[in-house]
Amino acid sequence: MKRSIYNPALKETIIFRKTAKDTNGEYSELEISLEPGGGNPMHYHKSYTELFTAIDGQLGLELKSGRKVLLEPGESYLVKRGESHRFFNQSNQQITFTNKVVPGSPGLENTLRILCGLAQDGKYSKRDIPQNVYHMGICAEMSDMRLTGLAGLVTTPLIRFFARLGRKKGIEKELIDKYCK
Repeated sequence: MKRSIYNPALKETIIFRKTAKDTNGEYSELEISLEPGGGNPMHYHKSYTELFTAIDGQLGLELKSGRKVLLEPGESYLVKRGESHRFFNQSNQQITFTNKVVPGSPGLENTLRILCGLAQDGKYSKRDIPQNVYHMGICAEMSDMRLTGLAGLVTTPLIRFFARLGRKKGIEKELIDKYCK
């Protein structure tokens, strides 16, 4: 299994420092290099916390109500379960940070591998999300990533529906077999 992956849509390189398997499920630890303008959408997780630590450059975190936290190298911020957040790079240089997920999440790890593979295979939309609704639903459920606000209220039932249907069709297994082994 690859220890380093790249997502051209989100402009990020991810190194799996420690997987959930490596730590007997205690945590997953990622090192992420984020290109200028890179980042992810506002979301939250119910099943794990995330500790973000800036290594090189200034890491931006956006939290509930638009509050922004800018982390300098060596500084950390703990995002609790259920807390809305996103990370971003507002500088004109690549930044690097770690993301420690507690407890470890094989689902998040597999989702990141799948999303990187889909993006590299040209299967992302112009909005930088998977084109296929089954892929989107499966990845959202697998990673416990839930969108916030009105988008979350509207999409969560649809995501669950497409994830369930995609699993029945064998799409989840196909994604894991193609991108996670």
